[in-house]
Amino acid sequence: MTNNTALLVALGLASTLALSPCVAQTYQWKDSAGRTVISDTPPPGAVKSTARTVGGVPITRNNESTAEKPADAPKTTAEREMEFKKRQQESREKAEKDAKEAKAARERQQNCELARRNLTALESDRPMGTLDANGNPQPMDANQRAAELERNRAFIGETCR
Repeated sequence: MTNNTALLVALGLASTLALSPCVAQTYQWKDSAGRTVISDTPPPGAVKSTARTVGGVPITRNNESTAEKPADAPKTTAEREMEFKKRQQESREKAEKDAKEAKAARERQQNCELARRNLTALESDRPMGTLDANGNPQPMDANQRAAELERNRAFIGETCR
């Protein structure tokens, strides 16, 4: 061997020996979406995990993480992704709820407007009528008109606030 080759081999051997104390523990688990997550921090909660140590230590199975993660520790990618998906889902649900409420408010407003128009027509002196079971027009008498007025006023009082 030449001096350069011997120097390179010695340098490689020295760096390998220097890095051997830096054995790091990594954790591998499946998240709720079924993806495999590999991290240097233990999995959150009581998720089944596989702990490995870089450097050839055999794999061990943990049913619960033994090390508590400090509150100010940085979040893993899986945790950030889960939080992001949760925020997206909450945003979608809120948008759907707001859309339903807006639709209900529009319908309520339209019904109130129709009821007010009907009340105005009933309070006028114009002749009014209804349709019988066969679809033939029938004139409304004073008792029917009074009952319809009362029903219409009650509807407006309950619905149109």
